[in-house]
Amino acid sequence: MPPDDAMVDEFDTYARWTADAVAELGDDHALPAACRGSGSPAALDWLAGRMGLRRGTRLLDSGAGVGGPAEHVARGLGVVPVLAEPMEGACRAAARLFDNPVVVGDGAALPFPDGAFDAVWSLGVLCTVDDKVALLAELARVVVPGGPVGLLVFERRVEHLADQPEGNSFPTSAELAAHLERAGLVVRDETWVEDLPATPRDWTRAVEEVERVIARDHGDDEGFRVAQRQSDQVGHLMGDGLVAGRLLVVTTPV
Repeated sequence: MPPDDAMVDEFDTYARWTADAVAELGDDHALPAACRGSGSPAALDWLAGRMGLRRGTRLLDSGAGVGGPAEHVARGLGVVPVLAEPMEGACRAAARLFDNPVVVGDGAALPFPDGAFDAVWSLGVLCTVDDKVALLAELARVVVPGGPVGLLVFERRVEHLADQPEGNSFPTSAELAAHLERAGLVVRDETWVEDLPATPRDWTRAVEEVERVIARDHGDDEGFRVAQRQSDQVGHLMGDGLVAGRLLVVTTPV
């Protein structure tokens, strides 16, 4: 099923603009900008530690965007990442920013054999797909038996949202539990992003500088306005406590 226009603007067009802005501002802006919406350093470090990532771990990042989280653990731990991302513009941006293999691939039909990776993660992706069980089951398929699957899931804390961002469907904790069970996955560890240390100020500043360049160059573009509206809606939902980020490490039963 092709993505709707809002999702293309938010995850494809904006990704290309991000790579252009980093080229102007410098490589020190690449990692913070490429992790936008996919996890803070504290969140990524928490997942990496609980998943047991280490030098030489073959990690698949499914729905990798422009590849910031995978690059974070590649630099910090010596992990060997592969990126899969359905948006071609995001794949090209990831290839420009970082030296990691990237393929255009649907998270529900990954182009890899069973058990191809020691660990997999998918960060901020589940709420953007309709068939959540299919995506989770595919993550379970491509990891070695019993291997860790890391998730960042934006969960809905109320029954209904009056302001639902286009292309997003946030599960409740109960709905997520049901999806995981149907996909044959068991929760081994979990925490809320809000309970982890805040993002460092220099990291936030780099993201803000990239966003200013994008606004300067593309502020009159309809795609920019759509992407900004999507981002603002999610930000307001999280600020109001209606949606929250949850980190999980899950595995197939051993």
